[in-house]
Amino acid sequence: MHTLKIALEVIVVLLSLLLTMLILMHKGKGGGLSDMFGGGITQNAGTSGVAEKNLNRITVTVALVWVALIIALDFMAKYHVG
Repeated sequence: MHTLKIALEVIVVLLSLLLTMLILMHKGKGGGLSDMFGGGITQNAGTSGVAEKNLNRITVTVALVWVALIIALDFMAKYHVG
């Protein structure tokens, strides 16, 4: 069971990196750091294409899996499993 805990921890780290990259790929909504780096110049706030919607779905799915794994690791630590 110890290898299961290590495997879950490695998956959490990988999902954390993936989630960071997915969040950074989103278009800026204006008025924040995205404008500082040039995001406000080419941005059209009224459009949200299929790619942005798919990116949103993927980001939410990865975030939910990440949270579920964090909770699972917490229960494993609490009840001394693995």
